[in-house]
Amino acid sequence: MCKNSQDIICSNAGTCHCGRCKCDNSDGNGLIYGKFCECDDRECIDDETEEICGGHGKCYCGNCYCQAGWHGDKCEFQCDITPWESKQRCTSPDGRVCSNRGICVCGECSCHDVDPTGDWGDIHGDTCECDERDCKSVYDRYSDDFCSGHGQCNCGRCDCKVGWYGKKCEHPRSCPLSAEESIKKCQGSSALPCSGRGKCECGECTCYPPGGGKVYGKTCECDDRRCEDLDGVVCGGHGTCSCGRCVCGRGWFGELCQHPRRCNLTEEQSRSLCESADGVLCSGKGSCHCGKCVCSAEEWYVSGEFCGCDDRECDKHDGLICTGNGICSCGNCECWDGWNGNACEIWLGTEYP
Repeated sequence: MCKNSQDIICSNAGTCHCGRCKCDNSDGNGLIYGKFCECDDRECIDDETEEICGGHGKCYCGNCYCQAGWHGDKCEFQCDITPWESKQRCTSPDGRVCSNRGICVCGECSCHDVDPTGDWGDIHGDTCECDERDCKSVYDRYSDDFCSGHGQCNCGRCDCKVGWYGKKCEHPRSCPLSAEESIKKCQGSSALPCSGRGKCECGECTCYPPGGGKVYGKTCECDDRRCEDLDGVVCGGHGTCSCGRCVCGRGWFGELCQHPRRCNLTEEQSRSLCESADGVLCSGKGSCHCGKCVCSAEEWYVSGEFCGCDDRECDKHDGLICTGNGICSCGNCECWDGWNGNACEIWLGTEYP
């Protein structure tokens, strides 16, 4: 009863008496505490000033929570950005500062919850948007009872395994198909079930995001979001989208119908607009058409204004660049509405399949 999650008795910071930990506080300052003596607020003491959190914050379980304008492990640094910019960086997609679950310090959210074991806290994310406690049937920070043991917790929402459903995957779902048969039926010609854009249940796909209408098909094979640029314009305004591919109108071509076939520029004028800072035409990875670079189709990952970007540098999840829920923009994922995370792997919409 005195062992922590790493099976260490009283975290080596106390002694066990009748199933309860008595923490070592011989100096009487009470800086070591917790059910398993896992919290040591001596970690918050600044070596130079010998003050807790440098006198500019409060300590909780060995971690400093700094006052506005201060940051650092021990609140030793002052912030060099304006309060307005700091608040803007900390604002979550729903408009709340640190999702009302943390403190904004110099443009970074310090979430209220910190796991005493040093592992990932129950509340996390760039703007504290994820709360893993919502995945537990009965909340106990020392247990791992996520999604009733029948799913994976994804930013506070349960992604249930095949055969289970419910907010916390607590209900079994009857299905005449085996798990292998169900997945095979959801795959179709794709390498991933539901093309990596939906959830497979008993051989049928529910596409993400629900109710959006832009991702559809028997195996979620059509994704009309791929027809949009970063500003949300479909096929550059010069074509129509069909199952995630642009059908360009007369006089236009390109993946997003962004290139006109006719050009009023001379070849010299066109080439001058396609040269990158080092003087190389389209970074040597494309051709120039009417002052714009057309990147090589043979190297699918080459992109950018001068074909100088490599989309392979974007984060992946489930083997998909930007999880298929965003656009790779020169090494960084630009997520579509409702999605967040470095690889756009976190769904923050109000509904969840």
